[in-house]
Amino acid sequence: MTKQSIIIADDHPLLLKGLNDFLVERNYNIIGSAINGREAYNLIAKEEPEIAILDIQMPFLSGLEIAKKCKYNNLSTKIVLITLHKEKELYEQAQNLNIFGYILKEFALEEIENCIKKVSKGKPFFSKKIKNSILKTNGDNKALEVLTPSEKKILKLIAQDKTNKEIASLLFISYRTVEKHRSNIIIKLQLEPKTNSLLSWAKENHEHLL
Repeated sequence: MTKQSIIIADDHPLLLKGLNDFLVERNYNIIGSAINGREAYNLIAKEEPEIAILDIQMPFLSGLEIAKKCKYNNLSTKIVLITLHKEKELYEQAQNLNIFGYILKEFALEEIENCIKKVSKGKPFFSKKIKNSILKTNGDNKALEVLTPSEKKILKLIAQDKTNKEIASLLFISYRTVEKHRSNIIIKLQLEPKTNSLLSWAKENHEHLL
């Protein structure tokens, strides 16, 4: 079976070289590389490779913008995006553009071969690590919906390493009330009643707190 023709693009020279060397070493058919989005798109339009592995964020054109242009111009190249981002919106945009692969940069070398194999057969490959991260975030957001505004305020202060005494002082409530709120939050979030379980959860999810 003929090896699929591949182009790769990343605006970080070291990452581009690392990915190129990794794939060449494993006998993949790399027919070109680019250091920005414009170069990458021109290479796709000229060479019409079967697969294009693109960094999602590049100067001139992002990976998503290249995918849009390819779709608009009926180019059949299958797009694989490598990203640092786990945002649900970007993930959904990628799916809506019929992008064939979406993998996290930190696991790129670990997942890229599996991704190419699947994409070569016309099957999409979306990193499980991204899916799990999105599902976890969605679950955490839903969990926050059950908290009262006062509980959310307390959780935000816990994330800032405030003690019960400091929280009581800042919110003009009693120490005992803070303890009661903490206990309710642990029950609502279904956390283990260990000493630092609430602090760990608050720090992990601080960006979702109001």
